[in-house]
Order: sequence, then C-alpha cells, then structure tokens
Amino acid sequence: MSKVGIIMGSTSDLPVMQEAIDILAGFDIEVEVDIVSAHRTPEKLFDYGKNAHERGFKVIIAGAGGAAHLPGMIASLSPLPVIGVPVKSRNSIDGWDSVLSILQMPGGVPVATVALDGAKNAGILAAQIIGTADKCVLDKIITYKEGLKQKVIEGAKNLRNHN
Repeated sequence: MSKVGIIMGSTSDLPVMQEAIDILAGFDIEVEVDIVSAHRTPEKLFDYGKNAHERGFKVIIAGAGGAAHLPGMIASLSPLPVIGVPVKSRNSIDGWDSVLSILQMPGGVPVATVALDGAKNAGILAAQIIGTADKCVLDKIITYKEGLKQKVIEGAKNLRNHN
C-alpha cells in the first residue's frame, strides 16, 4: 500500500492540513502525520527528508505558514515529490509570504504548490501521483471526479427547475 507523509510546522496548521488527511482517507491511502519544524527541529527535518522514501512514503505534503521553509527544505533533502501547502497563519502577511516562499523555489528543487490553505487539493494531487502506478487509486480518482461533474450537472438542473 502506498503511503503519504503529511507534515506541518506546528499544531496550529492542523485545521488546514486536516483536509488533506480526510481526502486521502477517502481514497484509502495510508497517511502518516507529523510535526516537523524547519526552524525549531532542524535535525528532525533532515532525518525526515533524507529517510522518507525508505519508510515507504511515495509523496510528501508539507504545510507551513509565515516564512514557510518546510516544503522547500524537505524537497531539498528528499527524492520524493513534495507538495507545499501555504498556510495563512497569525504571523503571516495575509498569506503571501507563505505562498511566495513555497512557490519561488530555485531550479533543481521543485515543490508543487497549491493555493493558500489548499490542503484538499494537495491530497487530491498526491492521490493522482500515486494513481499513476496504482490502478485501484486511479479508479477512485476517476469516480471522485465523476462525482464532481454530477454535482455540477445536478446544480444546473436544480437552477433551471427553480426558475
């Protein structure tokens, strides 16, 4: 079974990151959640980044607010795809500092970046990456996307019937 690592800089990021945890659970993908602070626990960050692939992870989702160094630092250490979630935190400059810190990575150290507080999309993207090699997960993604389509069709039908 494929496993996704979900890390964040502090417990205050958990309400945002919970959406990634929940969506991956819906795809029956195993998740391991941890707090890894780039600034307060650098030794843990180095260990996590260097060894995540050996622990069975296929993708890492890293959420961080403020200076948001966690996703980029993990990407610099790990051979795995990293998805960054910028988190609008209380010490954030309206979230822009987090977005730009994760988005503006140097060449050779890519981090896929989702929208501010976009952990749900990070979870979906992680599932899609895993789905490239796991037909069961791919089928669940196809069903999920069909459900999104049906929801729009139903909404349009209800709108027409309402008028």
